[in-house]
Amino acid sequence: MGKTAFIYPGQGAQYIGMGKDVAEKYQSADNIFKSATKSLGFDIEELIFNGDEEMLTITENTQPALLTTCTALTQPLLENGIAPDISAGLSIGEYAAHVTAGTFLFEDAVRIVRARGKYMQGEVPVGEGGMAAILGLDTETVEEICSQVAGGGAGMAIEPANYNCPGQIVIAGNIKAVETACDLCGKRGAKRAAMLAVSAPFHCSLLKGAGEKLEKDLAGISFFDMKIPVVSNVSAQIIDDPAHVAKSLVNQVCNPVKWEQCVRTMIGFGVDLFIEIGPGKTLAGFIKRIDKGVKTLNVSDAESLEKVLASLT
Repeated sequence: MGKTAFIYPGQGAQYIGMGKDVAEKYQSADNIFKSATKSLGFDIEELIFNGDEEMLTITENTQPALLTTCTALTQPLLENGIAPDISAGLSIGEYAAHVTAGTFLFEDAVRIVRARGKYMQGEVPVGEGGMAAILGLDTETVEEICSQVAGGGAGMAIEPANYNCPGQIVIAGNIKAVETACDLCGKRGAKRAAMLAVSAPFHCSLLKGAGEKLEKDLAGISFFDMKIPVVSNVSAQIIDDPAHVAKSLVNQVCNPVKWEQCVRTMIGFGVDLFIEIGPGKTLAGFIKRIDKGVKTLNVSDAESLEKVLASLT
């Protein structure tokens, strides 16, 4: 019998009202939203359910909002006997995976990720960094172009930031370097090289200082024995020892997310069912391009939750 993975999305999937209908139906989900509000000291539940889109997209709000929603949507599955054998998440989603694994308490995680958002945003002034999605080029070509542009001198830092799936890589760095790399990727045959609407160059070396600040915060929380393993974004390797988690999460801030390889690692572990939990279906789309032989389901609202419960219980 195959194994099940719970997977969690990253920034960009969020929207006002996410998780609200599930919280209205399931007390366990509602408890998570209320716990987040208590832990953070402000009404993040109101922001998520009824707030302003612009406020939600501020990184220090987006990150705890996504973690909260993903964790809340997980609860009805668990209480209905649907549990994962392994978990992973893209970027901020990795924290939701660790909460599910029991690596640390949700109450600690939601505070940590709010601080993480502040550190990441504050490391590079708005307008000086950027990211872009490159579609239709192989990994080696994108890496070669990044190296070429980065050799252009000061202020031209540029690196791969996300290896999402075959033919889709996100790059990050100084805004001029990203724009230059996009132009070169287009000339090398990319189907698309598009700047992303983000406020900072995530998962690249420009954010090393943010990782150093995060490390101090992670040192102040308790880690517990993991109930299930989690696949690390940075190494794409399975982590089942909490002693290695903090270093992995610190490195994640300024290193690329190897999502494609994370998925392949889980498939190698025996996973044939991936349940994407959180807003959107982005990760399920990536997985279909990585391996069409595995099954994907998603839980993003009450309707999709009921479908999953009906099919698996």
